Amino acid sequence: MAKDLNKTVVYSALEVANICGVVNQTAINWIRSGHLKAFSTPGGQYRVYRDDLVQFMQSRGMRIPNELSAEVVGEKSNNSILIVDDDKGLNAVLGKYLEKVFPDLVIHQAYDGFEAGAKMVETHPFCVLLDLDLPGLNGFDLCARLKQTEEFNKPYVIIITALEEPNLEKKVKDLGADLFFQKPLHLKEITDSMKSFFESLSD
Repeated sequence: MAKDLNKTVVYSALEVANICGVVNQTAINWIRSGHLKAFSTPGGQYRVYRDDLVQFMQSRGMRIPNELSAEVVGEKSNNSILIVDDDKGLNAVLGKYLEKVFPDLVIHQAYDGFEAGAKMVETHPFCVLLDLDLPGLNGFDLCARLKQTEEFNKPYVIIITALEEPNLEKKVKDLGADLFFQKPLHLKEITDSMKSFFESLSD
């Protein structure tokens, strides 16, 4: 049975403002006045669950954009991807390319294993592009945790790596990885494979 992930997808006040076409302060005022349900992070930042935002927008007759619609990819309904690579240049190039190919998706980025864990908790992406050679928590351990930690909702994991080891692809797929690509990367090959993979899950 598919999991109900709507409650785990959250937006910041700024993201709410962008979705609704208003300035950030207006979204904050909605929250502070109690019109829009929200909670605060330990750092004092507002966060809004997706289904609460949809309910708020429906009550005010606002158009619900595609990024809030319950599009399902397999059993996962979030619309974001997390790129985890400590090479900031490559991370940026990947992010821009994915935004061009998948304009309805939200791209998040992390540069080490610990930041990736924090981003997973914050954004709950349905898919993670993961480098194996990372500072902090290494990519092998992170791959296993992504698939074993219920809180992360078992995202699809796509490995991108420059490491060269015997049977490396088998090793990471045994840890739960769904796709594997060796660097240097061919971006179109990655996105074409992603499209085919996601389409096969929706059949």
